[in-house]
Amino acid sequence: MGTAEPDLEDLFQQKKRVKNPFVPLGAFITAGVLTAGLISFKKGNSELGQKLMRARVVIQGATVALMVGSAYYYGESIYNFPKRD
Repeated sequence: MGTAEPDLEDLFQQKKRVKNPFVPLGAFITAGVLTAGLISFKKGNSELGQKLMRARVVIQGATVALMVGSAYYYGESIYNFPKRD
């Protein structure tokens, strides 16, 4: 296996992934509620499925807000790439 460019290694540092542990948790909860909603739709319980889909939207919004908030708090930007000469 070859070595990756140092710029790419800087983008994927372990430190950046563990700054806010609630973001992966929110993603897993979102996926769980989505799965439960799809299962309830398949079983014919559209009322419960609709409630779960609405809950998924709220949870997904909270997860995105956590992502934006933690990026703002830590001063990181998606455009903060190293300059190339």
